[in-house]
Amino acid sequence: MSYLALARKWRPRSFAELVGQEHVRVALGNALTQGRVHHAFLFTGTRGVGKTTIARILAKCLNCETGVTATPCGVCATCREIDEGRFVDLIEVDAASRTKVDDTRELLENVQYAPTRGRYKVYLVDEVHMLSTHSFNALLKTLEEPPPHVKFLLATTDPQKLPVTVLSRCLQFNLKRLPVALISEHLGKVLDAEKIPAETGALRLVAQAADGSMRDALSLLDQLIAFGGGKVDEAGARGMLGTIDRDHVARIARALTTGDAQQLLDTARALEEFSPDYAQVLDDLGALLTRVALRQLVTNYEGDELFDPALLAELAGALGAEDVQLYYQTAILGRRDLPLAPDPRTGFQMTLVRMLAFRPGGSAAVSAGSATRAAPSTSAGGGAIVRPASAGPIDPVQWARVIGDLDIAGAARQFASNCALVEHQGNTLRLAVDPKVARTPAQVDKLVQALAKYLGTPVKLEFVDGAPPVETPTQHGERRSVEALEAARRALEDDPTVKDLKARFGATLHPESVRSTEQ
Repeated sequence: MSYLALARKWRPRSFAELVGQEHVRVALGNALTQGRVHHAFLFTGTRGVGKTTIARILAKCLNCETGVTATPCGVCATCREIDEGRFVDLIEVDAASRTKVDDTRELLENVQYAPTRGRYKVYLVDEVHMLSTHSFNALLKTLEEPPPHVKFLLATTDPQKLPVTVLSRCLQFNLKRLPVALISEHLGKVLDAEKIPAETGALRLVAQAADGSMRDALSLLDQLIAFGGGKVDEAGARGMLGTIDRDHVARIARALTTGDAQQLLDTARALEEFSPDYAQVLDDLGALLTRVALRQLVTNYEGDELFDPALLAELAGALGAEDVQLYYQTAILGRRDLPLAPDPRTGFQMTLVRMLAFRPGGSAAVSAGSATRAAPSTSAGGGAIVRPASAGPIDPVQWARVIGDLDIAGAARQFASNCALVEHQGNTLRLAVDPKVARTPAQVDKLVQALAKYLGTPVKLEFVDGAPPVETPTQHGERRSVEALEAARRALEDDPTVKDLKARFGATLHPESVRSTEQ
């Protein structure tokens, strides 16, 4: 007994059965109803979103024995023959295998003749971008002024490769990738009709893996049914697709909230026994962080079935908004660079290390257990180090290290680096600011909040006039850079090889051309 694949069995046979692509369905339906059907259509979009399916439905609409209609009957001889792929006046051409100009000329030789059975002779050219330049030239004249009984339906995944002369002669419809929720819902309906029980989580995973393609989703569903022995459950879907349970991703996110490198790497190592697809793990982590950011932005955001709303609320309160953005950016960059890593596991671990290393105050936060931590914070930078009260006032020479520990980022951190601590007495810190640097109330306010959090008590800032009595951290760094550069230039001048080149060949050294590798 022959088996018909789900992607073929559930291929839409009318606009009413089409999933998504509402903008195309409405436009074509109106054109058919009003009798304003163009002679050439171009359907573009990624694989499996319905390009040739819509073209075949349109061919039925034009040739249905009930008349030109947006709702073909589906039961007349013409409709059945089109569904079965044997209608003589629907000429389907795979341009990928017929790229030569002779093939195109042979195809167009019969354009002038009237249809054999139908109302219109319909040419459906798939992957039309594969035609050669000469083939396009042969097609242009006919495409511009075809006989009244001819319609051209072109489909392509790469419209950028089409000549503008072809694009200008067609009505173009760009088919969209289908959203995960829509694919998942349709898969559920298919399985209900097939009387196959399914878990919602499994359908969601298949829909995600399909990457916007309904055809791919149905093919993966077929594979999952076979993989699970007739069952469609989340465990089977994860096993087939190589994805891991979302709880592992949640544990990684929770480890990021503490800033504990040991805990984070231990959590990552626990994944190894599942032989995960590390690219998918980073995708899932990015998806979780996206929802956390939305939860922080919109307090009543409940998310979706992918992650528990309680988890989103927990992480939104434990992570700073800037940390969420940093972790998300690091995750997607790590995902991009994964093929360049020595192996996927190493690339994944390095991505997690970067998340802690690049966060504000990261060097202090990574040293697990070496300092007392504040409770999780919702401020910009995330949990910062708290200075024990027994440590006493901050010494001016400690100011640079204190800035490194502060829960502060961006312009406010830059402003703090251009200040020098004159005195810390009680709850008041007196600062001198580099005269070349302007300060804003927002920067000052963020610095006050960060210092209060660091010291565990409210603070007051006073600014003294004149140049700082000691170097600011920025000035100190600039001086060290200049000294290092001068030392490098002197070392180059004293290098025996350089001296030999000067003596033997009259070479000239240009010290000003030496640049710091950090620039």
